[in-house]
Amino acid sequence: MAQLPIKCPSCQDTLEVSELSCASCATKISGTYALPALMQLPVEDQEFILAFVITGGSLKKMASQLGKSYPTVRNKLDDIINQLNSK
Repeated sequence: MAQLPIKCPSCQDTLEVSELSCASCATKISGTYALPALMQLPVEDQEFILAFVITGGSLKKMASQLGKSYPTVRNKLDDIINQLNSK
């Protein structure tokens, strides 16, 4: 399945959802909806958050799995938190 684009290829502004459709019955819902905050993050950051949740929120486990130091993983989480706070 293709990666969901989150930035406009022309101007790099954040894209909005304008239509949802049901593959089963072909119902379509149109409107203008903002992407959820987590979906507005780069894919790498989304994957980090998913791994963080799967490890039970343990940065120590994350550091071990990623082969990085605890401070490096903590800094990555802080960067993601800052991104989310600026949205």
